[in-house]
Amino acid sequence: MTSRAKRTYNLSETTVRRVREIADQYGAFRTQDRVVDAAVERLYLELQATAEAAQWAAAADDPEFRREAASIGEAFGDRDRWPA
Repeated sequence: MTSRAKRTYNLSETTVRRVREIADQYGAFRTQDRVVDAAVERLYLELQATAEAAQWAAAADDPEFRREAASIGEAFGDRDRWPA
């Protein structure tokens, strides 16, 4: 089991109500703690994906990266398909 840490946060009444509703009415999670865990994990993954997409977009505009990617594609005999 993952270790747990007790923390206190000042949340809006709306957020507290929604956490309770998700846990109680929708039954999506067994406890309010799990609702918060899932919400934070989802937000974390979304932010991580957005940051990664920005890095790939920047790399696509980097001539040195494009040359290296083309070189790798050529080395693997895949110039027509990689990089996209």
